[in-house]
Amino acid sequence: MEKHLIKQILLEQREEIGRIFKERIIKREVEPETRKASESDLVKVIMGVRRCGKSVLAHQLLRDKKYGYVNFDDERLIGTKAKDLNDFLEVLKEIEPDFNHLLLDEVQNIEGWELFVNRLKRRGYNIVITGSNSKLLSKELATHLTGRHFSLQLYPFSFKEFLLLKDFKVEENDFYITEKRAKIKRLLEEYLRIGGLPEIFKLELREKYLRELYDKIVTRDIVLRYNIKYVKDLKEMALYSISNFGSKMSLSKIKNIFEIKSVHTVKNYLQFLEEAYLLFTLSAFSFKLKEQLKKPKKIYCIDTGLINALVPKFTHDRGRLMENLVFLELKRQNREFYFYSQANYEVDFLIKKGLKVDQLIQACYSLENEGARRREVKALLKASRELECKDLLIITWDEEGEENINSKTIRFLPLWKWLLQKENH
Repeated sequence: MEKHLIKQILLEQREEIGRIFKERIIKREVEPETRKASESDLVKVIMGVRRCGKSVLAHQLLRDKKYGYVNFDDERLIGTKAKDLNDFLEVLKEIEPDFNHLLLDEVQNIEGWELFVNRLKRRGYNIVITGSNSKLLSKELATHLTGRHFSLQLYPFSFKEFLLLKDFKVEENDFYITEKRAKIKRLLEEYLRIGGLPEIFKLELREKYLRELYDKIVTRDIVLRYNIKYVKDLKEMALYSISNFGSKMSLSKIKNIFEIKSVHTVKNYLQFLEEAYLLFTLSAFSFKLKEQLKKPKKIYCIDTGLINALVPKFTHDRGRLMENLVFLELKRQNREFYFYSQANYEVDFLIKKGLKVDQLIQACYSLENEGARRREVKALLKASRELECKDLLIITWDEEGEENINSKTIRFLPLWKWLLQKENH
């Protein structure tokens, strides 16, 4: 690409920065940790699904610095090669001669980017990278930037961040005020329905936006990137997986449903969806790794708003959406967790700390039905005995309290309170 065209594109991209800072920016929970890392000379890497706020966070970190900026998720830059990157640097220096910080957006679109970044790091540049493909970034980082980078996974807004957006400040005493509790629950219902992708709050046609975003992720980040031959199979499988969030997934079952030739292809497709942050898989817990690998995994989605936009409402319920929210919150906290499944019962989440099982969690919308209550409690008690775990929790929509059964204490906590606690433990 000719340098005058590169300059035109980069100047236009630079104008976008001004627009970002004119809009209201919600402080992300990860910002203090990321800001601390931004002062070091490590390469800062922010990864996450498209449109979750990676670029805004990166610009925020560099706001008071002189920095160069390139967004490689620009259709005009398709076909850019690693050998062209020095031209971009030269043009950036023409635009802003004194910068020493550099932000590279969606850098995984350029094959071989890591060698360029390595060279700039050696020359003393402070570099921030964003990307929406975990494998393409992680593989290169592990190979070329071992020990010389700080990586962060960014998710859509948490419930705490959502409340900030709604100008609703929660004090600890609010937990005891009826009107405040009622408003928190109303806002939680809204959050459960529309999800936490930042741009959604500026739009009226939210479901249309989410469906288009989903299609863009599948098409650009998977179909085109991996040159998928059977596009229809991939798209149908992706939608099927999202529709079955919170459920166990058998690769052979998916293979048979969509008449895909091999389990290996199904496994690859699922891996691509996970690398693009659309889906996550959760492993069943076992003290034996071999057993753990053999068991089916459970599927969760990156955002409950996406689920509601893509999946007919009658096919899922609030209890499953709650479970998906709990999963995402545990991911945000970077906890080591699994589900626990035995022949006649299952525990939604098992939290591991070091070598021991630290906490067992069930997520259930309502325990008013005596059968449901008995099932959830029985599963926790059985798992507690087998795993020698005393911290037992059932997250519900509205119930709070404790119950002592067979010398074990089970806590009941409303979802909103669990999400708003400083430490969900």
